[in-house]
Amino acid sequence: MSPNVFKGIYMAYRGKYKVKRRTKYLGDVDNVVYRSLWERNVFRWLDSNADIIEWNSEEVVIPYVCGTDRKVHRYFIDVYFKTRTGQKYLIEIKPKKETMPPKKPARRTRRYIVEGLTYIKNQSKWQAAKDFAKDNGAKFEIWTEDTLKSMGIKILK
Repeated sequence: MSPNVFKGIYMAYRGKYKVKRRTKYLGDVDNVVYRSLWERNVFRWLDSNADIIEWNSEEVVIPYVCGTDRKVHRYFIDVYFKTRTGQKYLIEIKPKKETMPPKKPARRTRRYIVEGLTYIKNQSKWQAAKDFAKDNGAKFEIWTEDTLKSMGIKILK
């Protein structure tokens, strides 16, 4: 599959991740799918990090009411993990641009409307995830390219 370019960064690769430390993975260890190179590299980091005692991808599902249609949907968290200290995390991996409201253009374009609706949908998901995390003794975080770089996780290749 050819990559989509997002601000000069290749993002949209997809494939199956082969888990190395199978006992750490919670879920179907033979069906771990990444939807971007960033996700794949986070999986590698989780798999090889001795401080991570368990993890999974898209196994935690949170119901949420979307702000665009007022209907209940299901939000599949990108990553769940638990550290050696017992701290649990729910992680969303997104480009920084998608975590901010779209810039208003001179005229309302279709792209602006789609970006605005996506932003509202993401805000609905993330609020539900924050509430779910709080109720379950976890932390919800959104990891952008800046977060990944600061952790030493590659964002290319």
